[in-house]
Amino acid sequence: GKDSMSGSFEHIDVPPTLVSFAVTTDSVKNIVSPEFKASGHRVVLIKPDYDENGLPVAASLTECFNTVSSLIRSGNAVSVCTPTYGGIAEAVMKMSFGNKIGFDYSDRLSLEEIFGYNYGAFLTELCGDDDIGTLVGITTDNDEITRGGSAVSLNSLLEAYENRLESVFPCNIKTVETPVRNFTFKADGYPSPTIKTAKPRVLIPVFPGTNCEYDTAKALKTAGAEPEIFVINNLTSSGIAQSIERFAERLSHSQILFIPGGFSGGDEPDGSGKFITAFFRNAQIKDGVCDLLENRDGLICGVCNGFQALIKLGLVPFGKIIDTDESCPTLTYNRIGRHQSRLVRTRIASNKSPWLMNTMPGEIYTVPISHGEGRFLASEEQILKLAENGQIATQYVDLDGLATNDVHFNPNGSAYAVEGITSPDGRVFGKMGHTERYDDGLYKNVGGVFEMGMFRSAVEYFR
Repeated sequence: GKDSMSGSFEHIDVPPTLVSFAVTTDSVKNIVSPEFKASGHRVVLIKPDYDENGLPVAASLTECFNTVSSLIRSGNAVSVCTPTYGGIAEAVMKMSFGNKIGFDYSDRLSLEEIFGYNYGAFLTELCGDDDIGTLVGITTDNDEITRGGSAVSLNSLLEAYENRLESVFPCNIKTVETPVRNFTFKADGYPSPTIKTAKPRVLIPVFPGTNCEYDTAKALKTAGAEPEIFVINNLTSSGIAQSIERFAERLSHSQILFIPGGFSGGDEPDGSGKFITAFFRNAQIKDGVCDLLENRDGLICGVCNGFQALIKLGLVPFGKIIDTDESCPTLTYNRIGRHQSRLVRTRIASNKSPWLMNTMPGEIYTVPISHGEGRFLASEEQILKLAENGQIATQYVDLDGLATNDVHFNPNGSAYAVEGITSPDGRVFGKMGHTERYDDGLYKNVGGVFEMGMFRSAVEYFR
């Protein structure tokens, strides 16, 4: 950038992923897709040689890494995990949990080998006939782990694994019996900007605690936009004043404002982007936002921390910055009482927003979430009115595509399973899920559709 307070995102080419880690219960519990119920795959341990201290020999370790990398790149390794303190036993257990794939241990493996350390080794599930490594066992479709004449079901094993600390960090809180149902609103047209542009400029403010600016910029750049990351200087009062002046100037030349996710102010109690909202309530910034929406037909989006800021400002669901009060919709602490980080399924309830014009109501997308205050709350009357107006954009749903209060699918306990809402005309969109955290090669062993075309839609809106 031209100064320390702003910068243009440049694409950085990243080499193909070296290791595809297995899905674990923490990431996609209960999101099980039939295409991953693969049985009959050989699982082998590929390990280096060890010296007299039990540590990997450097040359052998390099060879081990190269071997596993080659298997992954060729497609012959469908999942890979590195055994840690629990040895092969722990790795097999977690790999089985992810998509409920059963496992049958080879009778040639001793208990010492199953539970022992294997520094620098890789437990590798093969789909080919490669004669490599030490056979550990075979995947099955029996939903259990077996060895010889002994068997333990994955469900009972998962229950024991989670319930150890259930009283301290609950995973399976009781599902509340409150109203919940699917909403459906299909748009019959979209607003159109008076002035078109082939490459809309996107201003991405970075506040203390913001941590998703690069993912956001990359997604927008890939979609054809021109993102600019702007760091807010809050070290001194003069720094803040300069940031306000420069940000307002940048905003006047931008078509899109995008507030990315993070932990504003360290996510202090009842945080929800206090500093972000204070910044946008400054008269100069507020006027700039008003001009963007009302005079220049611009778009605004906020994800996670950004969504918290939008709703505190009133930009969603009202479409303008207002003084909100206790009667307004809000976001608050997750009902589970702690941070949630996992993959969830979200259903398009309304495609009224230009951000969602490449989607159809009823479509389901898998999206990463990471938040402690994502529970959407509003009166039933307000929610039903928003739904009627097409402002309920997305909802958390279960495997049957139904909105639910079940914490395994609705991670924060949002009323009516609301994940994202819009302004009345749809041009301001706030959502909890990190749609920007997607690229080819990610989530390879998790079923579902991840690309919802949100950023591409925003660019197309201006063309």
